[in-house]
Amino acid sequence: MAGKTPDALVFTAPEGGVLLLRNFRRRAFNPACLAAGLDGLTPHDLRHTAASLAVAAGANVKAVQRMLGHASAAMTLDIYSGLFDDDLDGVAERLEAASADSLADSVRTGAPVVGLDGHRASR
Repeated sequence: MAGKTPDALVFTAPEGGVLLLRNFRRRAFNPACLAAGLDGLTPHDLRHTAASLAVAAGANVKAVQRMLGHASAAMTLDIYSGLFDDDLDGVAERLEAASADSLADSVRTGAPVVGLDGHRASR
């Protein structure tokens, strides 16, 4: 896209202009999938993969919503909630590590430690 305007088309019809989905699928996408041994792959499958990779990379639901052009984060969660649910173990691990780091810092500095529940933690 280097040198193109923000509203420039990424893919165009052979004579320029908008490339219709049915033509793109028949002329370019399906033959490329067949050649790659991916018969049956759809552009929507690639959209789902892009959302999955974004979530795996740590994107929050609002970022994924904007990336996919959904009207609301609720719509994104309705469709892709399983992707975010799979990340809950990682969130728990990061919270545990942050809590342990906070306790270690307080031991070094003598500062009081407040746990994730808002109560003072014992050393």
